[in-house]
Amino acid sequence: MRHRILALAAVLALSACGTPAEEPKASGGPAKLTVWIMDGSVTQELLKKFETEYEAAHQGIDLDIQIQAWDGIGERVTAALASTDAPDVIEVGNTQVAQYSASGGVTDLTAKVGELQGADWLPGLAQPGNIDGKQYGIPWYAANRVVVYNKDLFADAGITQPPATRDEWLEVTKKLNKGGNQGIYLTGQTWYALAGFIWDEGGDLAVQEGGKWKGALDTPQALAGMGFYKQLQALGKGPKDADEANPPQHEVFAQGKVAQIIAVPGIAARVLEVDAKLKDKMGFFPIPGKTADKPGTVFTGGSDLIIPAASQRQEEAYEVVKALAGEQFQTELAKAMSFVPNRTSLAGVLAGEEGTAAMAKGAANGRATPNTPNWAAVEATSVIKQYMTAVLTGADPAAEAQKVSETITTTLNSGS
Repeated sequence: MRHRILALAAVLALSACGTPAEEPKASGGPAKLTVWIMDGSVTQELLKKFETEYEAAHQGIDLDIQIQAWDGIGERVTAALASTDAPDVIEVGNTQVAQYSASGGVTDLTAKVGELQGADWLPGLAQPGNIDGKQYGIPWYAANRVVVYNKDLFADAGITQPPATRDEWLEVTKKLNKGGNQGIYLTGQTWYALAGFIWDEGGDLAVQEGGKWKGALDTPQALAGMGFYKQLQALGKGPKDADEANPPQHEVFAQGKVAQIIAVPGIAARVLEVDAKLKDKMGFFPIPGKTADKPGTVFTGGSDLIIPAASQRQEEAYEVVKALAGEQFQTELAKAMSFVPNRTSLAGVLAGEEGTAAMAKGAANGRATPNTPNWAAVEATSVIKQYMTAVLTGADPAAEAQKVSETITTTLNSGS
């Protein structure tokens, strides 16, 4: 989940979004609105329900909801924002808003914050969407990763409770990794999990020194985090040269031979789309920390909604954003995907949900990626993923960490 800053040209300030959507002219037929939603954010069932109900309530609007893969999304969004035929609404990772806004292709929605009850938004979503005092990203949902596990496989291995520390986690996973089952399915490029392990060790992905950014994967702390990742990853059959989307890890987990995956709790809904028989067989626990008194550090992310300045239907696009960010859909989305709603007042809608409880515990020890618009460029080049694959396939960790840190340093300071 990424955030990029795309500053809006003055001539495209929110004048077009100042009034409710007008009915499209009958002679032109239905007004087609293209909405990009990221893969894994919403179930197909809920999206279809929203589309049907929205079109019924807004006669003359034809929603074209398109699912986008996270892999390579930065380039696709950047290209769309620079085009004359952009989608009307785009879901983006909260950390990506800064980069996208800086390039000048995102509509400034500051004037709509009050109407959207912005005072009630989660700060972790609202703040990354606010650039230089202007609100470009509208908070949509928040989430962080937990461990999703197969209760039957845990029971078969005689494991009665989830591990509370990293050492216990390794021992439990070893017990689960037998009889044709994988103790954990962890791909070689699940770098958000790596970030958490690095933070647990007291390291970071990059740090600021003297007004400049410096890649920090070559520090002893970061190398220790990578060392733990290597131990854990070896206890399963996840590909070392792919991320969790290749193949989609929910599909792998749904086969019933994987004891654990690291994912947001909402992935359970995707698993059930593949095999409904796994209902009530999935459990959740926070990613274990180094000691039992505190869970592992996690990246707390989420998604914002943006309106490209190039959209030809600014008013109608805003109405879609308003509906997606509104109380009804937020409640439905939270219940369907176990996401944290965008408003603090809606925090109680998931009371009693096991996955959300685990996520909330982890969120108490949450962190974010380096707070710079150029961080999105680091992610876009996949240099951390490449570093991880190199180490997992036998390359010298220190040498590879030094190389990737130098690359990150160059990228973060470009244009400064």
